[in-house]
Amino acid sequence: DCEGCQCHSEDKRTAILYTLLSQNLTHSQGGRSPAHQRCLCHQRRTVCLRTPHVTCRAASNVLVKTISFMKNLPSFHLLPREDQLLLLDSCWVPLFLLGLVQEMVTFEVMETPAPSMLKKILLDGQSKQREPERTQPTLAAVQRLQCCLNTFWSLDLSPKEYAYLKGAVLFNPDVPGLRASLYIESLQREAQRALQEVLQPLHPEDQGRYARILLIASTLKSIPPALITDLFFRPVIGNADIVELIAEMLYEITGRQLAP
Repeated sequence: DCEGCQCHSEDKRTAILYTLLSQNLTHSQGGRSPAHQRCLCHQRRTVCLRTPHVTCRAASNVLVKTISFMKNLPSFHLLPREDQLLLLDSCWVPLFLLGLVQEMVTFEVMETPAPSMLKKILLDGQSKQREPERTQPTLAAVQRLQCCLNTFWSLDLSPKEYAYLKGAVLFNPDVPGLRASLYIESLQREAQRALQEVLQPLHPEDQGRYARILLIASTLKSIPPALITDLFFRPVIGNADIVELIAEMLYEITGRQLAP
């Protein structure tokens, strides 16, 4: 619970100032308690990239390669357009994260600059006319993401392992609303079988590697798309819809043409 954390007793003067300033914000944001406005707990503090220009450029390059991977799969283009968009919406995050691991993209974060609270107070009357405030990742969420990436790095996958694993992730027959789910399921089985066949000569002594790869890959699906968007792409795309932008890049058409 935020109220019981140690940070509230670290500096009495800071806590008093925080309470006084937050009283103004409570009225303008639906009467929520100050603890819900900005938690002072270490794990719940919001963070941003330490070197956004470098990291966002690297992330954009990974995203382009992820889209190229999908473009170069004939079996993907044989699917109905509606199914392609559903798979894209469901699978772009784990595919992108696999790309981050494969390209060895590392990043550091720092605490989000704090003057935002005072800025809200000073601009209280003008806030309604401004753009909605962007969400920021929490330190705990970023640490979970980095833990997933580190676990994958420990596997030291080969390029072929990455390729077949990406196919198994992309062709997910469990996505709701698919028209060709049976065909997609067969494509997933084919990718999984190819992954197994690659593993046998590469790691003949490691009988559990295949199951371990699939298990760790499943953890990528637990990473929220909002976290990836806010951390790596929001500084570049602003309030644009990331899935629409990815679809534009995939089909090279405008966002208005994407609606099924």
